[in-house]
Amino acid sequence: MTLYLAKDAVLKASQDTNGWPIMDPLPSYGRGRELPGGRYISFIHGDGLEDVVITGQNGTIDGQGEVWWNMWRHGTLKYTRGGLVELMNSKDVIISNLVLLNSPFWNVHPVYCSNVVVRGLTIIAPRDSPNTDGIDPDSSSNVCIEDCYVSNGDDGIAIKSGWDEYGIAFNRPSSNIIIRRITSSTPFAGIAIGSETSGGIRDILVENISIYGSSIGIRVKTNVGRGGIIRNITFSHIYLENVATGIKFSGNTGDHPDARYNPMAFPVVGDIAVLNVVGSGIKTAGSLVGLRRSPFSNICLANIQLQGKVGGSTGSSWDCKDVEGSSIGVTPSPCQQLQRRGSSFCHNAFQLHNFDP
Repeated sequence: MTLYLAKDAVLKASQDTNGWPIMDPLPSYGRGRELPGGRYISFIHGDGLEDVVITGQNGTIDGQGEVWWNMWRHGTLKYTRGGLVELMNSKDVIISNLVLLNSPFWNVHPVYCSNVVVRGLTIIAPRDSPNTDGIDPDSSSNVCIEDCYVSNGDDGIAIKSGWDEYGIAFNRPSSNIIIRRITSSTPFAGIAIGSETSGGIRDILVENISIYGSSIGIRVKTNVGRGGIIRNITFSHIYLENVATGIKFSGNTGDHPDARYNPMAFPVVGDIAVLNVVGSGIKTAGSLVGLRRSPFSNICLANIQLQGKVGGSTGSSWDCKDVEGSSIGVTPSPCQQLQRRGSSFCHNAFQLHNFDP
């Protein structure tokens, strides 16, 4: 099946919110992401599809999301907003060469999918548009996201895998994902893992990324109650400009679907390499704060140069707690917790990229 938008074609979503069908919540979330109960369907939606192509000659899909943003701002939403493009339980998917404007919620959301290519998208929404994530692969595998431009109101790209006890029970990770040649400008994070990480996130490569004018460059976020394992993640060749915090990992981020989450379900975060990062106009180099009951381990930093305005030092350097790892060639110098003897994961990551461990 192919949906093709020719040059100058514009597909506009209805602004009559009463005409949008209500769907069941995703089983890995247990309820709507914003409100209990169901959720509005996405503008372009498919379930159980195979060999799907959504493409064009840079034709436009316009979600006309302002009516939805205002409902969110005024507290008048009855259900969680729908996104712009969502495919569920599908495989062999290509989404390419399109302009996506003004999504009501998340822009591109492949969930429970495999063999997905997202390429050549231009994604635009106002910086104050709430929750307009660019591309969110969610409990999906074998995904390639490349050659996209994202300027929006939330994370540029965020990898997810379910929410607290519902994601733990559903138990479907996001895995084998490549993200490359992305340019992003966002008030939140350019590239993020989480915070919905309960099914696990593993085997991720993020490379050749440029992030401008954002709050955070590289982000890993999770929380008590999430559970899940986050491991074997590599960020490499990242350029940051005018970013408040270059690298931020945190174990206390994100809300819960309800009071039934397990406060003893600690996420396990480790084996993460951040390599070849250059930044200017950086206020804080890094903040890496894990969990006392589940410290983040094997965080490997190499060849990272983060500067403040006009080549000066950053306003502050590193904040570290409940984290351990290794580092080579990092300026400003990271905390002591990140200068320990390298693990086998860090040793191999450094050798693979020709750093002397």
